[in-house]
Amino acid sequence: MGQKFSILCSQSSTKSKSTSAKMKKPNIAVMYFPGNNCETETLKAVKAAGMNGMIVRWNTKLNLSEFDGYIIPGGWAYEDRIRAGAIAAKDPVMNAIRKEAGKGKPVLGICNGAQVLIETGLVPGLKDKVEMALAPNINPFISGYYNTWVRVKNVGRKGAFTNALGKDEVLHLPIAHGEGRFVTRDKSLIKTLEKNNQIIFQYCDENGKVSDKFPITPNGSTMAIAAISNKKGNVMAIMPHPERAIFERQVPYSAKTDKKTDNIRIFESMKNYILKK
Repeated sequence: MGQKFSILCSQSSTKSKSTSAKMKKPNIAVMYFPGNNCETETLKAVKAAGMNGMIVRWNTKLNLSEFDGYIIPGGWAYEDRIRAGAIAAKDPVMNAIRKEAGKGKPVLGICNGAQVLIETGLVPGLKDKVEMALAPNINPFISGYYNTWVRVKNVGRKGAFTNALGKDEVLHLPIAHGEGRFVTRDKSLIKTLEKNNQIIFQYCDENGKVSDKFPITPNGSTMAIAAISNKKGNVMAIMPHPERAIFERQVPYSAKTDKKTDNIRIFESMKNYILKK
């Protein structure tokens, strides 16, 4: 009887610990650089996806290794001086994020955050240098800053930010940027990105047909690229703003309710990835 009771207690304890581990919410650092302006809605998206989070300033004294993942939001970090993302990429706090990314932790850069990741070389991350650029937009009607609603197609593998999405699933979300055109001088790099499944989202029409022509691709991006990742898939740079369209009330011609849109699944994928690690 004593042995049986001991086994039952042991099983109960193990189950309790397992359940507790599964229920623990990932803790996300939403990074803030001077000039960012999307940190609040990004934090709301994190919480709507079932994670904990906090806005963390660039000059924080916190130990960033205590967080489970990181998001660099949109805006104009350091006023986009020199070029978009260039100064923030050199900020000492990015060394800490680079270190955590090397451990496999997820890092998401949205719009200006994507520009920062490109400038650090974390994306595409194949060499220890900057391999791509997010160049000024090209479209036939307006130069510079442009905002509109676009559709993007999930064309990548099931990674840290897409595991809750279906293959070839189409998302409807906004863009708002002046330098969002993925380009590179290395002619072989795009083929390498395709081979490695590092192209995650491409601009497409409402039926999922990818096109690099305006207005489907709003900025002239190479191969209609809207988002790319590093080779491991745990760091992603995306130009459109999923955090601005996570509730139906935020989407044109939709019901004005707090029902979540499919865009929330980018953040839910991040949560899934952390919990499975």
